[in-house]
Amino acid sequence: MNDDMSESSEYIHGSSPEEQHRLSLLNDILNESCLKELNLQPGENVLDVGSGLGQFTRLIARTVGSERQVVGIERDRDQMLQAKRLADSSGESELVEFRKGDALELPLSEPELGTFDVAHARFLLEHVPRPSLVIAQMVRSVRPGGRVFVTDDDHGNFRPWPEPQGFQALWQAYVRSYDRLGSDPYVGRRLVSLLRGAGLTSIRNSCVFFGGCAGNEVFQAVADNLIAALAGTKDAILNGELLDEESFDSGIDGLQQWKANSSAALWYSACCAEGIVPN
Repeated sequence: MNDDMSESSEYIHGSSPEEQHRLSLLNDILNESCLKELNLQPGENVLDVGSGLGQFTRLIARTVGSERQVVGIERDRDQMLQAKRLADSSGESELVEFRKGDALELPLSEPELGTFDVAHARFLLEHVPRPSLVIAQMVRSVRPGGRVFVTDDDHGNFRPWPEPQGFQALWQAYVRSYDRLGSDPYVGRRLVSLLRGAGLTSIRNSCVFFGGCAGNEVFQAVADNLIAALAGTKDAILNGELLDEESFDSGIDGLQQWKANSSAALWYSACCAEGIVPN
């Protein structure tokens, strides 16, 4: 994806109640595995960029200790308000400071810049035309010796098997819808180069498995997340004339049948990379 494209961004899935429900289930599936990769230490101050519903942000805060500063930045007003409601209902309204703001211009005061031990973003860079600018903002927020940690998608690394009927046409239309918005559905493979380009050192990469197979305790949730994510982009795909409605519905039906297959399996890993801000 060309970093010279427009800086504006658009989240392809929207913020409907159905999408918020899907994101909540996604947190249930991934948060513990992502937390392990993030390797937080007690007492660290953390900035969570693109904090969404805030479930992972609150898990971060519980991990580092309530006396530390944890700030979640979210651009979408509906998502941020829901994050605050979820925190209130869990008795954790004081655990995280949620701020409305854009990842391209973080709402941090001058004294806050360069003070965080860790800046984190998950499934954010795939939705912005210029991810290098987001990384630069994260680097500015972190102290020398601190860490920038990013997790994101590479939609080329995605294999349901047996292949659902109509899936390829639906998946290709979904991936092309990112291009129409100037975003990069393959940004996961670029994470190391993005961190390197921002001047970070001691870079490492890893992955978080995000799949399962029939009979596994998380498979139904994983399959439902996939189906809901695709179903939620129907308007964007049809309005963009990337696929006709009959083919779209056929692809969703194929996934529903696949989910019921006793041999169904989904192979996918989210990409992770971390770099250190030089002294």
